[in-house]
Amino acid sequence: MSKKNKKHSEQDNEQQQMLDNEQVNAQTDENVEGAVDDETQPDNDETEPQPDVEVDNEPTVEEQLEQQKKEYLFLMADFDNFRKRTLQEKQDLIKNGAAKAMEQLLPVVDDFERALDAIDKGGDIESLKEGVNLIYNKFIKYLKQQNVEAINSTGELFDTDLHEAVTTFPAPSDDLKGKVIDTVLKGYMINDKVLRHAKVVVGQ
Repeated sequence: MSKKNKKHSEQDNEQQQMLDNEQVNAQTDENVEGAVDDETQPDNDETEPQPDVEVDNEPTVEEQLEQQKKEYLFLMADFDNFRKRTLQEKQDLIKNGAAKAMEQLLPVVDDFERALDAIDKGGDIESLKEGVNLIYNKFIKYLKQQNVEAINSTGELFDTDLHEAVTTFPAPSDDLKGKVIDTVLKGYMINDKVLRHAKVVVGQ
């Protein structure tokens, strides 16, 4: 082989070797890049952490309605007990008040019995009158203690809130017209409320 041909052959071998080296380097770079990409890519197979799910402890509409129904029934039962208790206390108060009033009247009854006994024995008239006056005054005192007072009628202007006209009569003078000129039956008030209207004669 001539020197010239040998030289060309060596050059061809060097070029081929360079091409082979470049291909190997390119393949190596691709493998390295693929490995890096695999490392940087997230592992889709791994389970991602799930957020905590809050348990809803709020009562349902049905539960709220049931609770309100129970509360309503409880309030109704409590109010009914209160009403019954108040009614019973009122009845007891009336009974006890009546019993106390009757108890305070018993001394007056005792005085009347003594007066009747004295009349039967033919006692002195003046003493009997004095005894009856004492009983009357005691009874009036008892009425005042119960806030019961007589209505002043004679000489007063006729008032339908206090008086009941049983009849009319010509007034003795002009200033008595429209006024009470006589009281047939005395009226009474208790705690500023009419207990019994006075029966009166009105001047006309």
